[in-house]
Amino acid sequence: MSHDVTDFNTEVLEASHTTPILVDFWAPWCGPCRTLGPVLEKLDAEADGAWKLAKVNTDANPQISAQFGIRGIPAVKLFVDGQVVDEFTGALPAYAVKQWLEKALPSASSNLVEQAEQALVTGDGLAARTALETALTEEPSSPAASALLSGILVFEDPIRARELADTGMSGEPRHVQVSESVRVLADVMQSGPESLPGGTGRNHAATAITSLAQQDYETAVLELLALLQADRYYHDDFARKTGVALFTVLGPDHAVTRSHRRTFDMWLY
Repeated sequence: MSHDVTDFNTEVLEASHTTPILVDFWAPWCGPCRTLGPVLEKLDAEADGAWKLAKVNTDANPQISAQFGIRGIPAVKLFVDGQVVDEFTGALPAYAVKQWLEKALPSASSNLVEQAEQALVTGDGLAARTALETALTEEPSSPAASALLSGILVFEDPIRARELADTGMSGEPRHVQVSESVRVLADVMQSGPESLPGGTGRNHAATAITSLAQQDYETAVLELLALLQADRYYHDDFARKTGVALFTVLGPDHAVTRSHRRTFDMWLY
């Protein structure tokens, strides 16, 4: 149910951290506002709490209008997590507003991806994996969920991880970066140590691959560092490509990344 905003910070900015808030900036004298208002109110009632409608009278709230750059009304802005994520101006028909909402509102999968990212930060890989599997059930083509899950699976199921990474390549730059790294690691894992050529660095590279399969990232990085020192360009720059990909998938906050990334980069440059 819509309501006139009396405390914008509490009723919109803070509330949008729990539920998306659609704000209708309007004025009593505005004809198009009187056309759009009932459309938004009807959609709000049909939304069943998926988002909430709040109304701001621009005549009574000039400071808020100025803060959000309102130059023409009706102006509609969608707030999520305290930020404007999308907006439109003018009295759109109901079908157009519905289409806009479908694109602008966070999907169920995006909420699950956010939960997974938080779980990964705290080291709860199982919770992250569960959330991402659920996200992909709801939205199989989600690049974000695909990229993140590919990073979790690459050392135990490189074939599926490679497939997920291919989907992740259509996502945001950060998801593309993870997907590219997963592709590198998936190829390493699928080839296995038996595919390595001879040379002074073979034993280090083979132990690194075996350690990755056991998810012993500490040993893997130490072996890659040893390989950089013994034969830096062994097997088409294997140590550099594998190490950079591993640090990318683990992320900057992982203990192994924090312990060894700087030393690794020093040997590269």
